Amino acid sequence: MSFIKDFKAFAVKGNVMDLAVAVIIGAAFTAIVSSLVTDIITPAILAPVLDKLGLKDIAELKWGAVTYGKFLAAVINFIVIALVIFLLIRSIAKFQRKVEAEPAGPSSTDTLLMEIRDELKRKS
Repeated sequence: MSFIKDFKAFAVKGNVMDLAVAVIIGAAFTAIVSSLVTDIITPAILAPVLDKLGLKDIAELKWGAVTYGKFLAAVINFIVIALVIFLLIRSIAKFQRKVEAEPAGPSSTDTLLMEIRDELKRKS
């Protein structure tokens, strides 16, 4: 019975739930980026190259007997995803540095002590 309790405690921990949400969002984000690469970037940027080669789709790209078009599309997907993640992490780090740079106000304890000090000064 302790195995089931231990597993339940593990499965409902915040970190595991956060990870599950991250995986689901990551899968959805991957679908968006794949569509971006397949439907927008490839036709817009690679269309002249594909036309010059006489191809309609990047998946038809071959070198000898090896078809490497799908691999090239996967590499482009990876680069776009890595770039977006880099920009996201960079902006979060910049925001955190900005928050850390802002001077923090006095804590509630400090405020209370200042009020006591001011009250004592006023009475004397």
